[in-house]
Amino acid sequence: GLPHRLIPYPMRLLFSALALCAAVLGQAAGKDFPLVEAREVTPRGGLPNFFRKAQTTGAEIKIGYLGGSITAQNGWRVQTLAHFRQACPQASFTEVNAAIGGTGSDLGVFRVQQDVLSKGPDLLFVEFAVNDGGADPQRIIRAMEGIVRQTWKANPSTDICFVYTITEALSPPMLEGKLQRSASAMEKVADHYGIPSITLGMEVAKLAKAGKLLWRAKLPKTADERAALADQFVFAPDSTHPHESTGHVLYTQAIVRSLPALAIANATPTAHVSGPALDPANWERAKLAPITAAKLSAGVASADPATDAHAKVGAKRLPAMVRLTRPGQSLEFRFQGTHCAVYDVVGPAGGKVAVTLDGGKPFVVQRIDAYGTYPRLSTFIVGTDLPEGVHSVRLELLADPIDKAAVLAKNKNKIDKPERFAPLEFHPGGLLLLGELVP
Repeated sequence: GLPHRLIPYPMRLLFSALALCAAVLGQAAGKDFPLVEAREVTPRGGLPNFFRKAQTTGAEIKIGYLGGSITAQNGWRVQTLAHFRQACPQASFTEVNAAIGGTGSDLGVFRVQQDVLSKGPDLLFVEFAVNDGGADPQRIIRAMEGIVRQTWKANPSTDICFVYTITEALSPPMLEGKLQRSASAMEKVADHYGIPSITLGMEVAKLAKAGKLLWRAKLPKTADERAALADQFVFAPDSTHPHESTGHVLYTQAIVRSLPALAIANATPTAHVSGPALDPANWERAKLAPITAAKLSAGVASADPATDAHAKVGAKRLPAMVRLTRPGQSLEFRFQGTHCAVYDVVGPAGGKVAVTLDGGKPFVVQRIDAYGTYPRLSTFIVGTDLPEGVHSVRLELLADPIDKAAVLAKNKNKIDKPERFAPLEFHPGGLLLLGELVP
């Protein structure tokens, strides 16, 4: 994920739009799911291994941050890392920044091994409550449980902490003392595995309920502007992504206040054991396979980050990205499992792709949307909740033209340089599987 100051403004608008859509959709998804009482910290088993190691002189500690654009900002992630360095000078701390804007736990569970666990974190913060705002609660449970079980399978000494952020659209339950639906679903997983959780937005909700919070406003720049605010607290520029010097400070303070409880909840270092699953259909076996494991047709080559803007965006997360540039180029693979999605980059050069699953009628996915003035990481589902067994997939680039001006106009965007939008290409980099690739 990019630092917030380096995220183009249109992309920030996209993240805000995604959060708003998630909140609206969330009213329908699992509408009867019981909401949990909001507490700033629920210690459960605490973070015993992390705190013991942090007290060791010369210890090298890695903290993983798995989340969306709120974590990608130079906010609570950067500020908490600085706090640990100051509070525990005898140890050295580094971060594993695994935040990708606009993504939820349903992608996080597939990329956690590559993006975090391969780096050997001692502590893993998981932040998806906002971007999971519109997801079905059972799917949230399966994805979050998959993250937990993968983590402890990779390293039983890694401590995990769930953190719950907030937006204006998702705040109504918090104003009534309840966690939003996505966080309530995550609490089911936290309860089952004894994972501590911190609700970062308690103080935010308190200010909002008192009528003292500005969800969406610029920071004051002059003395007169500061005086005009009186006792109003400016949270964010867009009601979602906190200002680093205000809203994110509230988030960081919530974590710092919670640390003593997490330090004494379970003082004895322990090896975490997953035990019986909360949901036997959880996504523990989620895997990210490189696209190069598929059979590529003639002419399909690796995408070069030095010359291809789409490849440059995906270089860190999808180093095996390929580029389909001519109609008829394709890739094929088979997998044993129940779910398959493609992890790619969409943007100005995107074309249409025909997807054929198990020899059925092809369906078409378009790799540019209304926000497509810049390349960004994305996914599309090939098939989900499939019967367990071997499935075949073919992805073929089509020659079908796209009225890209009309596509962009849906979000009041325009084509700036026609040459950027002229190609009709496909930039896949990975396969998201609940299962295994087979020959």
